[in-house]
Amino acid sequence: MRKILYPTIASLAIFLLIGGCGQFNFPTDFKLPQQTQALTTAEVIKGLKEALTVGATNSVGFASKTDGFFKNPQLFVPFPEEAIKVKNTLESAGLNQPVDNFILSLNRAAEDASKRALPIFRDAIINMSITDAMGILKGNQTAATDYLKAKTKSQLKAEFSPVVRQSISNVKVTSYWNPIATNYNRLTLLTGAEQVNPNLEEYITERTIDGLFTLIAKEEALIRKDPAARVSDILRKVFAQQ
Repeated sequence: MRKILYPTIASLAIFLLIGGCGQFNFPTDFKLPQQTQALTTAEVIKGLKEALTVGATNSVGFASKTDGFFKNPQLFVPFPEEAIKVKNTLESAGLNQPVDNFILSLNRAAEDASKRALPIFRDAIINMSITDAMGILKGNQTAATDYLKAKTKSQLKAEFSPVVRQSISNVKVTSYWNPIATNYNRLTLLTGAEQVNPNLEEYITERTIDGLFTLIAKEEALIRKDPAARVSDILRKVFAQQ
């Protein structure tokens, strides 16, 4: 037998009451309430993993292009703070160009290293518990990014450092830094100031990872807020019900 769908009893009762009081015209945009299909746990996890994958893919693609760090104020890698006195001293002595070359090389190293980040992020996204997934779904605008960062930053740092080390070599960061440090340290013989030799590998690694997470957080917030950013059926289904 063919099934017929009826409105809810409450809706029907209201309709009959109003109808009994005389003629009534419903607004043209009136719709009876509809039930929203509940999400399964598997759908929640799949949607969150896809959101992080989309965010990571877009972020790495942006950060790894030329000037992805250098011309983005949010990602720009500045002269190391612990060696800022080196920058100030050399610029005061008119040695601006070596300083500028060094800063550019820092950002080029971050951009170069970012090219290798996506497989690391993808591997990190694979493991996600049911409890984590439900907490992320109802969390703040960057809950998934915060989860990913908390769970994987130490691992990313360990795996990322060799990539940064190679990137430092590729863009000749040390060839720009060594003359700067040497010239400054020679001046300390006269001034009595402490010599400097910051760990450039650690510095660039931290700044690169933080920069990528900054971009991923923006991508996540966009997916949560803007339906147009939900580029698949599972993303539309999961994030439409927040």
